[in-house]
Amino acid sequence: MVTACTPQTPLPATTATAAAILITDALGREVSLPAAPQRIVITGKALALIADAVYTFPEAPERIVGLGNAGQGTNNFIALIDPEYSQKAVLENNAGAEQIAALQPDLVILKSYLAESVGAPIEALGIPVIYVDFETPEQYTRDMAILGQVFQNQSRAEEINAFYEAKVDAVQSAVQGVSARPRVLMLYYSDKDGNVAFNVPPLAWMQTQMVLMAGGQPVWADANPVSGWTQVTLEQIAAWDADQIFVVAYNANPSDVVAGLETDPSWMALGAVQENQLYAFPFDLYSWDQPDPRWILGLTWLGGRLHPEQFPGLDIVAEAQTFYETLYGLDAAFFEQNILPTFKGDLP
Repeated sequence: MVTACTPQTPLPATTATAAAILITDALGREVSLPAAPQRIVITGKALALIADAVYTFPEAPERIVGLGNAGQGTNNFIALIDPEYSQKAVLENNAGAEQIAALQPDLVILKSYLAESVGAPIEALGIPVIYVDFETPEQYTRDMAILGQVFQNQSRAEEINAFYEAKVDAVQSAVQGVSARPRVLMLYYSDKDGNVAFNVPPLAWMQTQMVLMAGGQPVWADANPVSGWTQVTLEQIAAWDADQIFVVAYNANPSDVVAGLETDPSWMALGAVQENQLYAFPFDLYSWDQPDPRWILGLTWLGGRLHPEQFPGLDIVAEAQTFYETLYGLDAAFFEQNILPTFKGDLP
C-alpha cells in the first residue's frame, strides 16, 4: 500500500529474458520483440486513456520513458501517481517519428486507428509498434492481455480482467430481471469557442454500451450510425422525451452544467427535468463515461441510477476506493486526499 500523497510504489518487475516475445496486437498483427521492452513510448491522440490502462501494471513507471500529454482538462492522473513522471519526455500531440525515435524506444504503443498516419512512419524507422483499442468492454479484456504480454506479467492482466468481469457480472445480474427499462439519453456537453452544443455517441461506443449493460434503452440508438459524436438540437432532445437524461462534460464541471440547464426555460419543459431525472455524469480526475479504466465505475453508478431498487446500499465512493486500490495500489489515505476531492457530478 501507499501512504497519503505518495504515488504508487512499483512492485518488483518481472525479470526480462533474452527470449523473443511474439505478441498479436489489436489489428491482428504478430509483432516480434527480442525481449521484454524496457523503453516504451505512448503517443497519439487519446493517449491519456491508453496511459491509464498501461499504468495498471506495476512495471509501467520504470518502463515508460516518454508519452504525450496524459492529462484531460487541468488534471493529469499519471503525473499524480508516477514518481518518475518529471524525468520522462513529454511529447507534443503531433510529435513525428523522428522525435519519437530520439527517445530510443524499443516499443511504441498506439491506438489502432493511428496505424497509417502515425504508426507507419515509426515502423519505417525499425521501431516496433503495438496497437490497442480500449474502446469497448470486449476490447478491454483483449488489450489488457496484450499489455500483460508487453510487460511479461500475464498474471497481472488476468487479475485486472477478473476484476472487471466480476463488476460487469454484478451489474448485469442485478438488472437482468427488471420488468421496465427506462428510456435514456446520454448527452455530451461542449462549449468550444463559446458555442454550446449537445452530442450523442455512436451505438458501438462505450457510452451507449454502458446504458445497455446497466438496463436502459438508449433513445438515440437509431439516430447516430457515424463514428463520432453527433450534434443534436433541443427540438430533437425534446422529441426523444427520455425518462432520464445524463450529461457528460469533459472540460467543465458537469454539476454546473446541469444546474444551469435546470433553470433554463427550454429545458424546464422536458419531462426528465420536471421529474428530477437530469443527472451530471460522475467525474473525478477524468469522466467515468469514456473508455478509460474508470468506465467500470460509470457502469456501476449508472446501474444504480437506472434501477436503484436493484442496487440497495450501493456506496459508489467505496466502489471508487476499491477501484483505485485494486488497479493502482493507492491506499485509502491517498484516495481521500488526492482523488475524493476531485469528485464532480451526481455523487453522494
